[in-house]
Amino acid sequence: MSDKIRSDSSKNRIKSSVLISLFTAIIAVCSFVSVPSAVPFTLQTLGIFTSLTVLGGKRGTICIALYIFIGLVGIPVFSGFGAGLGHITGATGGFILGFIICGFCYWIITKIFGNKTITKAIGLLTGLLICYSFGTLWYTVFSFGTINPNVLLTTLKVCVLPFIIPDFLKLGIALIIDKKLSQTIR
Repeated sequence: MSDKIRSDSSKNRIKSSVLISLFTAIIAVCSFVSVPSAVPFTLQTLGIFTSLTVLGGKRGTICIALYIFIGLVGIPVFSGFGAGLGHITGATGGFILGFIICGFCYWIITKIFGNKTITKAIGLLTGLLICYSFGTLWYTVFSFGTINPNVLLTTLKVCVLPFIIPDFLKLGIALIIDKKLSQTIR
């Protein structure tokens, strides 16, 4: 391997590591902006969406996994400065774990269909719907110990419906940020 290729490869790894670290920190900072409710309203999904759109599916998903790992080991990066296994296994833990599913979903969709803005939007939207579904089922079982139409409807009213419009806005903002940043970062 020539020195030029080795040098370029090393620079790319360093650049990727720095960007992954930076966007993991951005997700954490976005998680701190919070309005309390049963499931806190935060800018967390804006950080998730922006990491995926700007860095791409692979590096964005690594950011999400790193963010969850950092919180899992006790660094307070979740909403309300939460951290630890108890936060992941609590009522809202399904939504946090759903972020990683969202990342994989986005990664697969953009890998198959390309990186056009519409594809990115579909990837984020599909990932968000899967995250909502996983988080809703988790919250329902954790909070009510059962899944039936009445408790599922209650959970949807508390955990999903209030967040649909804000999350769609954050999705749009992430796509705008991607348009501005992606050419300079990649």
